[in-house]
Amino acid sequence: MDLAARPYRSVLYIPGSKERALEKAKTLPVDAIIFDLEDAVAVEEKANARALLTRTLSDGGYGARAQIVRVNGAETEWGDADLFAVMEIGPQAILLPKVESIGQVTEVAEKLDAHPACADTQIWAMIETPRGVLHAHVIATAPRMSGFVLGTNDLAKDLNCRFRADRLPLQTSLQTSLLAARAAGIVCLDGVYNAFKDDDGLRAECEQGRDLGMDGKTLIHPAQVAVTNEVFAPSEEEVDLARRQIAAFDEAEAKGLGVAVVDGKIVENLHIVTAKATLAKAEAIANMA
Repeated sequence: MDLAARPYRSVLYIPGSKERALEKAKTLPVDAIIFDLEDAVAVEEKANARALLTRTLSDGGYGARAQIVRVNGAETEWGDADLFAVMEIGPQAILLPKVESIGQVTEVAEKLDAHPACADTQIWAMIETPRGVLHAHVIATAPRMSGFVLGTNDLAKDLNCRFRADRLPLQTSLQTSLLAARAAGIVCLDGVYNAFKDDDGLRAECEQGRDLGMDGKTLIHPAQVAVTNEVFAPSEEEVDLARRQIAAFDEAEAKGLGVAVVDGKIVENLHIVTAKATLAKAEAIANMA
């Protein structure tokens, strides 16, 4: 499946150092996996994780799930080794941590351009610092840039803001990042929900992210997958409404009219764009099965 046209409802972080977790991920109903060589891997395990992950991804077995590898930053002692090792296997996507400028992305893009195995490799960016948020509109236009992942824990730390259920202190950062992603036509994924046993809290935060316009949510535990997949998928009611809107608008156009009426509400061409996107997402989700 084309990575740009697929769903990203649930995107699970998996430590690159955990062989059992890497194997289990092949059976989980997630839309995408972030194979993590950065925060989830202890310093003494960095080299082993890099070798294990590249071997595992070379073997395959992850089906239609999108595969994104988060490397360590170029400024660290592991960043270059991570990047070059991962490039050898031609990954679907590389996720760069703490991106704050377009130059960080361009440098990696040039290395990918020079490697024959990476012709189709995407670059994704962690937006997790105040500078990253303020520069998001430029970062989104970088070469090979295909998606933002919001690092809300790091961002909250840097902002020195309080953790609140409504995430009010983060709203400017969330929406600024989302605006930049939408302007560039790339994916935008919401940050993690830390209380992985709190389904009600997770559902509320997923609904907020969905209503803001996020494409999906990053997850820290498999127990969070079911709720996230449900919230970020079109409901039966939404699919039914989309079909009826399209049918009514087609009928109106055949009569020379520019608008239709469905359930007492005006339906214009802009609503049909949304309706078709809803049906396309539902179809893409069905194709994941």
